[in-house]
Amino acid sequence: MATPHSETSKVGKRGTLVIPAKLRSRFGLKEGSLVIAEETPEGILLRPAIAVPTTELTQEQVEELLLEGINSGESTDMTEADWNNLRQVVQTVRQAQ
Repeated sequence: MATPHSETSKVGKRGTLVIPAKLRSRFGLKEGSLVIAEETPEGILLRPAIAVPTTELTQEQVEELLLEGINSGESTDMTEADWNNLRQVVQTVRQAQ
């Protein structure tokens, strides 16, 4: 795991906050990206959010969306933990079917 990176930013009008470019790039944040601001004992934790579709997708639709994301060049590298989590989700869905 990479060494944690920190930089100082200033809160602007209406609570806007500029996230340093290096961190935006590392976490795949772009204009309009969703983030979660969570209160923790140490302060505010800001992390990327994922919008979950409210409709059920077919296997073909899921595969198409995954390929679009990969081919867009905007996807971030997945860690081994990410792949393990994905495998667990797929196994859970298959068992429920």
